[in-house]
Amino acid sequence: MASFNHARAAYEYLSRRQESRNQKPEARIQNPEARSKKIASGKTAPRLLQDLLLYDPCHPPSSGYNLLADLPVPFEKSRQLPAIRGKGSCEHKLVLKPNQCVLPEHDTRPDPSTVYQLAAHCLECRCHVSIVMDWRGEGAGLMPCPTEDVPLHHFLPIPDPNGRLEGENGPQGGSWVQSQRFRCSSPTCCAAVTIRIRPPRLTPEWVVLLSNKDAIKERAEKAMAEDPVRFEGHALPPPVQVLMNLRIYLANAMKDPDGRRILGNNKKWMLCLGDACADLLEYLGFTRQASFVNDSDWWPPRPNTTAALPYEEPLNLLLDDVEKELLTLVNQRPVEERRAVGAMYVPIPAMQEIQRVLGSLGYKTTPASRTVDLTQEEHPFYAGLGVTGDFHDELVVFAYGRQILCDPGNTPYYLECLQGIAEGRKSEDLLCKAVLEESEGKISLKDVRNAYSELGLTANLDDDTITGAFNARLSDSPKQEAQLRRALKIIGQSRNSDQIQVVASNTVTTYEQALSWLGATAGMDDAFLTSMYSVKVSENKDDEPIARHAIALIAERRKSGALKTWLDTGLLGEVEMDIGQAYTRLGIDDRTVDDDTILATYNILAGDTPSQLEDLRRALTAIAKSKDSYLIKTFLNTGMVSSAHAASDWPVGLENIGNTCYLNSLLQFYFTVKPLRELVLEFDDYKMAIEEDGLRKKQVGSRRVSRKEVERAQRFVYQLQKLFQSMISAPTAQVTPEQELARLTLISSTTEEHFRRQSILSAHRPSLGDIDGRPILGPHPPPQVQPTAVDNEMSENITTTGAVDAVGEDTAIEEDASSEATLVEKPVSDVENVMVLDVEEKEQQQAIFDDKENLVPRKADLARPSTPDNHLAPLAESSPSRANGRPHQFIPTEEPDNDREDTVMTNDAPPTPPPEVCPTRAPPPVPPRPIPDDQKKAIQEEVELGAQQDVTEVIANVLFQLQCAIKAQSVDESGEQIDLVKKLFFGKQKSYITDKQGLIRSKEEFISDIKIDVASGPRDIYAAFDGAYDEQEVEIGGALEPQYTTISQLPPVLQVLVQRVQFDAEKKTTFKSNHHLELKETIYLDRYMDSGDEDLLARRRECWRWKKEMAELEKRKAYLTTTEVDLDMPDVLTSAAGYLRQISEVEDDDPIEVKPLLLQQLESAAQSAKKELSDIDEQIKTLNTSINSQFTDLRKLPYRLHSVFIHRGYVSSGHYWIYIYDFAKEIWRKYNDGYVTEVKDTREIFDRDPADRPATPYFLVYVKDELSHILVNSVCRDIVEQQQQPVTTQEAIVDVEMEDRPAEEMLDWQQPDHGNSTSEDSQQGASQSIPGWNSRGLYPVYGSNDW
Repeated sequence: MASFNHARAAYEYLSRRQESRNQKPEARIQNPEARSKKIASGKTAPRLLQDLLLYDPCHPPSSGYNLLADLPVPFEKSRQLPAIRGKGSCEHKLVLKPNQCVLPEHDTRPDPSTVYQLAAHCLECRCHVSIVMDWRGEGAGLMPCPTEDVPLHHFLPIPDPNGRLEGENGPQGGSWVQSQRFRCSSPTCCAAVTIRIRPPRLTPEWVVLLSNKDAIKERAEKAMAEDPVRFEGHALPPPVQVLMNLRIYLANAMKDPDGRRILGNNKKWMLCLGDACADLLEYLGFTRQASFVNDSDWWPPRPNTTAALPYEEPLNLLLDDVEKELLTLVNQRPVEERRAVGAMYVPIPAMQEIQRVLGSLGYKTTPASRTVDLTQEEHPFYAGLGVTGDFHDELVVFAYGRQILCDPGNTPYYLECLQGIAEGRKSEDLLCKAVLEESEGKISLKDVRNAYSELGLTANLDDDTITGAFNARLSDSPKQEAQLRRALKIIGQSRNSDQIQVVASNTVTTYEQALSWLGATAGMDDAFLTSMYSVKVSENKDDEPIARHAIALIAERRKSGALKTWLDTGLLGEVEMDIGQAYTRLGIDDRTVDDDTILATYNILAGDTPSQLEDLRRALTAIAKSKDSYLIKTFLNTGMVSSAHAASDWPVGLENIGNTCYLNSLLQFYFTVKPLRELVLEFDDYKMAIEEDGLRKKQVGSRRVSRKEVERAQRFVYQLQKLFQSMISAPTAQVTPEQELARLTLISSTTEEHFRRQSILSAHRPSLGDIDGRPILGPHPPPQVQPTAVDNEMSENITTTGAVDAVGEDTAIEEDASSEATLVEKPVSDVENVMVLDVEEKEQQQAIFDDKENLVPRKADLARPSTPDNHLAPLAESSPSRANGRPHQFIPTEEPDNDREDTVMTNDAPPTPPPEVCPTRAPPPVPPRPIPDDQKKAIQEEVELGAQQDVTEVIANVLFQLQCAIKAQSVDESGEQIDLVKKLFFGKQKSYITDKQGLIRSKEEFISDIKIDVASGPRDIYAAFDGAYDEQEVEIGGALEPQYTTISQLPPVLQVLVQRVQFDAEKKTTFKSNHHLELKETIYLDRYMDSGDEDLLARRRECWRWKKEMAELEKRKAYLTTTEVDLDMPDVLTSAAGYLRQISEVEDDDPIEVKPLLLQQLESAAQSAKKELSDIDEQIKTLNTSINSQFTDLRKLPYRLHSVFIHRGYVSSGHYWIYIYDFAKEIWRKYNDGYVTEVKDTREIFDRDPADRPATPYFLVYVKDELSHILVNSVCRDIVEQQQQPVTTQEAIVDVEMEDRPAEEMLDWQQPDHGNSTSEDSQQGASQSIPGWNSRGLYPVYGSNDW
């Protein structure tokens, strides 16, 4: 492979050389205007030097802050600044390396050809610093700094994409060079400075070899032991002697061009260095050569001994650097040791020479200062202006002027820095300068913060929200208009926002100001502008003249007759919307979406903003015309979607009541699960009686359940019953879920309480709306689980149990305590927009706080497993889990201050926090004012309905409430309630860990779903399942141990969550993975079972071994196919050979000689690489065949695909729908909110969506094949034409005669051994005691149900 690497480097080098030759001379010259337009915050030369002395790239701070190149972080008293220096960083003491310097002569000024070069190294950390000052750029010869007007260089950083570069001669781990470039901001000075910092040439390991007494003693004694007679009387060399001997060898090599051979048996050589230092010697250029006398003689390095100063050749630079490091190490030895060998080194300080190179020698300082004291912490305001604490006031003013000139956008902060330094120094000159700046209209950052505080806002809000808040405050406090407008003007000036400044000045004179004042954009059509006008005028009637003037300005600029007519008559007339505006108006980015999705989006927006219905219909009309869509045109004409199916034979759709598309999909799925549907419809037969004895014994999720939770859960089931009855009996094609059902489904009791308090106390309420301009149409997907450690132990072969709903009380207490702290204790009469709780509300809040132990479990608690003290180590490249792109299944999480030992599901994700409120695009939002009592209830319902929960949290909340609402059929050994819900949806999985001694430990736990992911690429469903159950490595007590998982009990209804939310470590953001997941209509789960079959386990282990082999092959293939020139390795080598052959044939004054042997080697290497790639592909193909066929004979446990939840959109927004299979009619249906349609082409479910924003499966449901006719039933209709009278939620909505048998009876009736169970069968589980419930019906496979 060495020839591959050399060929690649040669090819890239020659390509760059040829490109440079072909480039026109004028193209190489920098655009003169580019430099003048480049502005940024800078620093003066003394500040640059001070930062350089404190900058240690070998010990970066945890914040990642680059002291040398990054802009200073604005100081604010209430905020802690990030760390600017890392722990253990060095305060450099630089000394010169004369052989690498070109220093300025005294009393000379630079000219257009001047280049100064200073090289130094640190006496403490031995790092190397190079400073190059170059005046050969633009403007050379005009007037370089310092001058009378520009007394110091003011340097601006030049972004360097290379940052940390790889050195050519460095050892591994220490070969980088940190490079930072700056240029002087003065227009008359062309100075540019480049600072390079590199770590020591000698690695810590080599320093130990040369200076550690034990290391020296070990190799010296080894040499003496090999020939004790020859070394008789020789003492062990001290470290100083070793360092000086190596330094002498290097110094001699720099002087002697021929060099003298060093005999391998030289006693001094063997005692001090010898073969133990071979790696170091070879790095320094020493070469080993055998002779007649010795097998390992050494030749010293061969640098260019005639090279002129300063050194430029890499080897000369390396040896000079190492010599200085050796002298530094000598200087760090005790004085007595140095004196014994006469090794006294007097370095040359570099500070004065650096100041001369940077033009800052003798700059004007404050009278009380002489030098900069690096041990004293100075105020961040000095760094803000790019000065040091010893600057004279005149230089502080100079630096302030340069900063605001180069970076005018941050003028408020620079003015605050000037004010702060003036106040700290009590300087009249600086105070006078600050006052003058304010008189010229400049504002400080302190003024900006006060302005935001005046309006009760924060700086992270957008312009629309700020102006909306201003208008709200102005309408409430008209007497404070002048004060409020002054605050708004300051905010607009600081943000450079025309929109805000126009509102602050209350004047509109230009087209741009008119758009800004209306909160509109140039792309909005005329009809929408009139809507914006109406919004503005409705907020403040006094703004009507300005609003009309704004519309007039826009009409004049656009030459719009429609707007002019509207101003005269109030009628706009018909304005046709183009197709681009239509899709934008509906918020649809992807024009390939189907008609159902378009109609669903339209209905959502129409429901949310009925005042804009006309504009929405115009958009839908334009889309219908463009697509020639019969479906959309029918809807526009009739308000309905035509259906060819009889209502009695077709499921009903569910209307979207505001971002509830995921809820609708979930409800449709639950409705088709026949046993669950029967439970809901016949809830009174399952309902738990609320009495103290039953409540005291009831345990769901490994904890007691409170009365309030049971009552809330039963309200939920009654609401669900009401909906199910409507879905059965409604004569219409669509029914509308009630908001109360949506609230109880989407929001747990804990979240409900949290949002209730927010709705009372906060002016910024969560609500339905947009995120980044896109509507949220469902709950947030679950975030990626990050592995953390937990302090528990796993006992050998001990099985623990738990439930999905387990929760710790400590967390609930902590949450309530923090919420309680926000309550308003007394009225505040002098502060507007503060809501005050009356006595009754306070008592309600306190009652809730006192009852905190009865709060519903949080999702974070549901995800907390009881696991051993382990955490996942990074996966090895050859891990079979790496081949699967496997998600971590055995993942413990850590909860601070939690002493509970509950065992719960390990594969539930923590909750996604509620999204931040993002203002809609139009009309501009108006922050809420104090709410009258008669409006609180309505707004609270909107808040609760708009709360966005993650997918798994919603499902967990539903299952938890169903279990809370019904009575137990039995209990397990821990007291956990066993019921129909538990038996339908919950299974068990078992994890095995093998330690180094071969001891196998296991842990069993409940699961309600299996989590798979597609993070690393597309895959089929089996490969995704493998990712959840393959072997992986976990770290326990500092050791890596293998762990794998099996399924010990399968539930009849198997739920599969596809984890698509991933975390981008570079951007620090989450994103949705849209990789394709290949689904199969039938899957066989035999391979994952905990059957005790040794043959099955052997098969699995063999499959894991194949995956490790394939991972190694994939890694090698990636190396051979991934290059920087977008070619694979064979093509790179072939192209390099062809390019070199072409160059050798070109006539040139400076021809390049290409040896024929090189061409032959390149062609041979290309053939070898091509053959290797072909062999790798064949091996991968063979391994894939083996893996895919390993378990094809295991087909005893088939599960059929029943439901596929689909999401199209982004990580925090988008739209959900569901596909459900009808086993009776053998068809797939698509449930898209109110529309239920037959899927004619199943490729839309199973094939990859080619769209840029594809529709991807998020949640899958498989059902046990032999029970599919019992478990699911897609159509259940018994239409009642006559209008029913409304009844309470505690009563049956419609009394319908159901032909289907009860769920348990049906399951019992379908089993072949009904009525023939033996006495042994009756003792195998608590479920046997339930009448009408046969054990085999819902037993997980491989054994009876011991729940």
